[in-house]
Amino acid sequence: MSSAKSLALSSISSAFSFSTIRKIQTFSFSIPISSHTKTMNIAASSQQSQQPRAAVVVVVVPSLDSVETDKVTDETFRRYYSNTKRKGGNGGVSIVWFRNDLRVLDNEALFRAWMSSASILPVYCVDPRNFGTTHYFGFPKTGALRAQFLIECLADLKKNLMKRGLNLVIRHGKPEDILPSIAKAFGAHTIYAQKETCSEELLVERLVQKGLKGVSLPSEGSTSTSRNATNMKLELIWGTTMYHIDDLPFTPSSLPDIYTQFRKSVESKCAIRGCFKLPPSIGPLPNDDLGKIGGWGDVPSLDQLGVIYEEASHCALFHAKKGMCFVGGESAALGRVYEYFWKKDLLKVYKHTRNGMLGPDYSTKFSPWLAFGNVSPRFLYEEVKRYEKDRLANDSTYWVLFELIWRDYFRFISIKYGNSIFHLGGPREVQGRWSQDLNLLERRTYRIVCSFLVRDMGIDWRMGAEWFETCLLDYDPCSNYGNWTYGAGVGNDPREDRYFSIPKQAQNYDPDGEYVAYWLPELRKLPKDKRNFPQGMSYIRKIVPLKFSKPNHGDSHTKSTSRRK
Repeated sequence: MSSAKSLALSSISSAFSFSTIRKIQTFSFSIPISSHTKTMNIAASSQQSQQPRAAVVVVVVPSLDSVETDKVTDETFRRYYSNTKRKGGNGGVSIVWFRNDLRVLDNEALFRAWMSSASILPVYCVDPRNFGTTHYFGFPKTGALRAQFLIECLADLKKNLMKRGLNLVIRHGKPEDILPSIAKAFGAHTIYAQKETCSEELLVERLVQKGLKGVSLPSEGSTSTSRNATNMKLELIWGTTMYHIDDLPFTPSSLPDIYTQFRKSVESKCAIRGCFKLPPSIGPLPNDDLGKIGGWGDVPSLDQLGVIYEEASHCALFHAKKGMCFVGGESAALGRVYEYFWKKDLLKVYKHTRNGMLGPDYSTKFSPWLAFGNVSPRFLYEEVKRYEKDRLANDSTYWVLFELIWRDYFRFISIKYGNSIFHLGGPREVQGRWSQDLNLLERRTYRIVCSFLVRDMGIDWRMGAEWFETCLLDYDPCSNYGNWTYGAGVGNDPREDRYFSIPKQAQNYDPDGEYVAYWLPELRKLPKDKRNFPQGMSYIRKIVPLKFSKPNHGDSHTKSTSRRK
């Protein structure tokens, strides 16, 4: 997580994507990436909306054109090629079930499948439950922002697999229905997949395992009804964190409740494992006809994902005029790492610029690609170390790793506390009174939003967390709910009653009012020193009195709740 005064928009526990919530909500078009800024047509489906097309200019992240992106991707893969000989195990077919690990480089599930089998069948399931509604307040679980990013991720994953002798089966439906039937059709001995930690994902894992129990793989010379037939298995592999769960100096149940204690312990006692390497070709595919399972399937459209154009189009047309457009996929992720670390040489100043407000380059903005597994934390670690060796090591290069440890911490916390991270009282089981009267969460800064809603307005923090689940491009349950419990005082913050004075934050990080004027253009006509405090300047009057609102009062987290009532 970034510093206590950071104006982070991202749900990730780091400064990696302070503006990812502002990705353009694109609808029925493709994005040709060819320069730093792009002109594109933003429009809802003509069958859903009669609004005219609006040509707008947006900043694309990364800003590399398609030729440079492909060049960077190919060069990165070459650095990670291996001459390892395939063991093949007992031969046969294995399935790689892609989940939130939509990449080829440093994917242990893919590596294990390649090592243990004669052929591999990659599969992605478009689970309708991911496009339903949130548990308490019924918001869409996946908004148009993240849905479009997913589409781009799948298209890129399919492309990169095909370059290496494979392809990607895409199916719409529940994994527990799809995977056992595909495994049976191809006689697959194992399904390899990344292990998850939260309840909904764990339930799917159990259901897939249950479904596979009814599917047997005949032993050589036997039939499927023979006593020698063996059940197909699901092998789940840890791959979401920089520090591997098996290398921690404590079990997840005894994880320290304070981040600093966790960080110091893993930094002093743990080593970070190296990335998994594969040869240039990781085929072949199974010899069986794909027609018996309906073919490869296509990358879905937003309409097929169930995104409601009517609800999204107004926001898209408004926000398309501002902010940035993040391109999904492993190729874009590797391009952004190259662009930020090597081409623009910004890593050396990261710690000093990470609390910026506007533009694409004040922070790494890696978190969308981390959330979808387009890039692994271990790869980022190795790139930081390569930068430190070739160019410079300083507090900024370390701070990127510091933020990645925050991300690890929330992932492990989700194991320790389970579903309590989603409950009103949080892991600490705090008894409190919150209101559920919230109409709309505006796109402001993550911690400021949390502090304002919970501390100033008394809003149920779960409402904010679920709305962020809808809107955030870099959403993942561990970081999102971990951050909200932390900010609401029901999680693992050693300062249980942390409060951010919005005027103080504005004075520190937006002294000229450029950020607020960017999103509220009406303020630009005011003097810079009045933009954050426009009362009495023919502007709307203050609606919610802010506690300790005068800038010279400082951050008010040092005060107790009773003093602020």
